[in-house]
Amino acid sequence: MGFADLSIAEIAADYSIPVEKVFSLCDQLGIAYKHQKTRLALEDAKAIISQILSEIHPKGTSDSVGDTGVT
Repeated sequence: MGFADLSIAEIAADYSIPVEKVFSLCDQLGIAYKHQKTRLALEDAKAIISQILSEIHPKGTSDSVGDTGVT
């Protein structure tokens, strides 16, 4: 397994979320960490980022201007 060269703190900063939120996601996903400077495996970083993005843009929502919802 490769390393993403990203720490928990860097992911938190990149997505403007608290480090504690990334810790919570690590706990939910079963990802081991020691502190905010812990470097993450590539697959672990991808899983965390995917979860963050899914919370920012949940499926079934649209940001499109052209959606009128006419029935």
